[in-house]
Amino acid sequence: MTRFLMRHHRPTRSTNNGAISPAGYGFVNMHLAIIMNGNGEWANRRGLAPTASHAAGVSALRNTVAVAVETGIKTLTLYAICTPGYGRPSDEINADLSVVRSYVRADAHTRLKQSVCLSVIGSAEWRSQILRGAVDNSEHSSSATSRMQLRVVVDYSAHDDVVRTEWLSTHPDPLESFSRQLSEIDPTALRAGAVDLLVRTGGGRCYSEFMLWEVAYARLHYVDCLWPDFTARDLQGALVRYACCDDCVM
Repeated sequence: MTRFLMRHHRPTRSTNNGAISPAGYGFVNMHLAIIMNGNGEWANRRGLAPTASHAAGVSALRNTVAVAVETGIKTLTLYAICTPGYGRPSDEINADLSVVRSYVRADAHTRLKQSVCLSVIGSAEWRSQILRGAVDNSEHSSSATSRMQLRVVVDYSAHDDVVRTEWLSTHPDPLESFSRQLSEIDPTALRAGAVDLLVRTGGGRCYSEFMLWEVAYARLHYVDCLWPDFTARDLQGALVRYACCDDCVM
């Protein structure tokens, strides 16, 4: 088993023009992760039902994927719902699931044109029959694409993965043993490797137990705007800052 290594990746400029744009940098080997936070709050601030955030949330998701593809990012991991999030009201949970389902079902053809391979990560227990069918069909139809790996994370707990992995670990080399056991417990966990940049919307300043092992050396970018208000410009700004900044928190 190859030892799991955190990579220190820094993109390099691919053009000599002075424009500050993600297109001026290379992100070929980059793993970008985003905690999509704020759908329910977005609706609450407007006095609307949680479902009112669906269209805006899906639009933000589409814009994010488009920018990631255009800038050459290798892997994009989107954190939709964490396991502790299931303590929230059921209508809010259903609203978040609907955002994921709407994108997965409606954008399958667009992802194929973009050469984006979709996979869904997390416990199988969350899947209703409708969402299961939508996800499985999309994963199958995009399995041959290779331009970018898009991973949507739903009902996931890094704490659970770490605890279960450590419980099984008896190898004399702790790091190698942990990596091997973690890959057995959650086959998707280490497939994309370490995260280079973690973006969180909604004003929060925590990981929400999102891929704790993989984000250990990631640069962190926090934005106050809620996920439905997250635009292509917001992501482009985060990428440019990542390329130009040496600080861990941007």
